Amino acid sequence: MTTTPPIKLGLFMPNCSFSMSMSTYKPHPEEWEFEYNVRIAQLAEAEGFDFLFPSARWRGMGGETNYQGTNFETFTWAASMLQRTQRIGVYSTVHVPVYHPFLVAKMGAGLDYMSGGRWGLNVVSGWNQTEFKMMGLDIADHARRYERTTDYIKVIKGLWTCEPGTFDFESEWYQIHQGWISPMPHSKPYPPIINAGTSEAGRNLVATECDWSFMCPPSVEASGGMVSDIKQRAAKVGRQVRCVAALFLIIGDTEAAAEEEKQRILEQADREALSNWLAGLSMDSNSFDSHTLDMFCLSGGSTPLVGTPASIAEAIIEMNRQGMDGVLLSFLDYYAGTQKFAREVIPLLEKAGIR
Repeated sequence: MTTTPPIKLGLFMPNCSFSMSMSTYKPHPEEWEFEYNVRIAQLAEAEGFDFLFPSARWRGMGGETNYQGTNFETFTWAASMLQRTQRIGVYSTVHVPVYHPFLVAKMGAGLDYMSGGRWGLNVVSGWNQTEFKMMGLDIADHARRYERTTDYIKVIKGLWTCEPGTFDFESEWYQIHQGWISPMPHSKPYPPIINAGTSEAGRNLVATECDWSFMCPPSVEASGGMVSDIKQRAAKVGRQVRCVAALFLIIGDTEAAAEEEKQRILEQADREALSNWLAGLSMDSNSFDSHTLDMFCLSGGSTPLVGTPASIAEAIIEMNRQGMDGVLLSFLDYYAGTQKFAREVIPLLEKAGIR
């Protein structure tokens, strides 16, 4: 028996309103509230989940829901979650254009030190033009975006690993002179860093600078190729990178019951919010077929799995067979969904030997 579970379980937390489905069908629209987040975090910890993971939003997507428009900034959110839990890991999500890397390194070192090594960092290069225009910030074009993010992560890791006062860095994007951070992070060599890059430049960034690759496979079957690509890129530069898939779960007692819940979400889909979301990605909703648009509304971009506990477990087991190291889960009803997953799916994962 191994001492480390073969697959990590994370919860994609509802720190933003209407996470993750773009739909007015929401049993508990108050899930974004702080105490509700605490309740879900403590349940996840009690059920053996490994980490909590937030979205980062600065304004909503409009429409009837104003999708994710009410939200908690993720460093203050992480500090609160760490204070109200004992064991589970907690991530913060940063947008590169918004936070200076020195500030991220300082705040992150403090959170990791105070929590005894339970904090991690999700670095997002930035994509939502509307948010950054609101702040008067420029976002680099896609080709150069990952150049900046590479330097961003190098600055953070340098500040976390060099003796205080000895780190220097000079690039077009950042200049650090005798960088000093103390206390240093508790985690060695530094807290885990994750990125969701999927373009050629993004995957190279993950392979060379990050510890985890955040993925949204279009299907269970497609996950193997995505995992293999990232791990081969990392191996070529002498590194190991682990992969985690974001999954949106609808777990029913029967396949029919799960499908009915899916249809309820789609019948009340917020198409205006979706159109605005895609526009932020410089995409036109008219360029997608109706099925793809439905999947965006259903899961907010995560891989949707709809079925019984047995079929959900088998999908996760198959992803693990294909090399996936973790899954990051979201639900329509977070508390009930986390509870059902823990009681009815985790035992099947344990039986299969992957927990």
